[in-house]
Amino acid sequence: MDFLLNLSAGATYYLTLACVFVTVTCLWFAFVSKAQKAIDNYKETFTSTATSNMSDMFMSVDPNQLFIINIAAIVVMPILTWLVTRDIAATLAMLGLIIFLPAIFYRTMRKQRLARFEKQLPDGLAMISGAMRAGASLNIALESLVKEQPAPLSQEFELFLKEQRLGVEFEDSLKKMEERLPLQDFSMLVTALRINREVGGNLAETMETLGETLRRKAMMEGKIESLTAQGKLQGIVMTGLPVLLGVLLNFMEPEAMSKLWTTTIGWVVLGIVIIMEMLGYFMINKITSIDV
Repeated sequence: MDFLLNLSAGATYYLTLACVFVTVTCLWFAFVSKAQKAIDNYKETFTSTATSNMSDMFMSVDPNQLFIINIAAIVVMPILTWLVTRDIAATLAMLGLIIFLPAIFYRTMRKQRLARFEKQLPDGLAMISGAMRAGASLNIALESLVKEQPAPLSQEFELFLKEQRLGVEFEDSLKKMEERLPLQDFSMLVTALRINREVGGNLAETMETLGETLRRKAMMEGKIESLTAQGKLQGIVMTGLPVLLGVLLNFMEPEAMSKLWTTTIGWVVLGIVIIMEMLGYFMINKITSIDV
């Protein structure tokens, strides 16, 4: 009788182990399937966005390599941060930075590229005007600009000329170019080209006048930026100083600073500080930002 009871208990034990094993295996496969699906969706979104962004800036970079680098950074950098600092807040901050870093990097590069285009545009207009006064047509003048001017001005007009050779309508090419270059200065050029195409006129003189206007506008903007640079720097310093002090105090007095992360009152204080920091920065930035 005891033998039968022991046999029954052993069978129940092994049956329970088998059920637990099957359940854990099913849950693991379900988790892996969901994770793989999420990674595939993220990869598709990341690569398509990277391809579009890189093509807008005329950069030939493999989006799959960028995705691999991004995933490696997402995994490695938070682990290294945790091993060095042993601070969950710093680890989460590093994770958030790595996740949003590609978008920040692209916006920075795009802003710099648009600024270079805007800076090159007056000289390009002067070159087009000079070529047209010498008897060249608009397309020949643009070809000369593509050969003589550096990127990104030459790249954008080269793409415009290629579309013209392929039979794209002049208005459609201008519209696509305006979408790639959302600049007020370039919108003025597009408007001048459209008006000239509809009603005619001396396009060379229009280009020369527009180039001189843009050059004076750039000089005025430079003066305004130099006059407001001190205020902008003060806003950055005043915003970053409490953050820097908080980080230093967290390393110097971790026990006292831990109250901010572990208590309800601490989280409330942090929320108030963050809101006031953001309001102060936006107010200073609004004061020092002058539209020309």
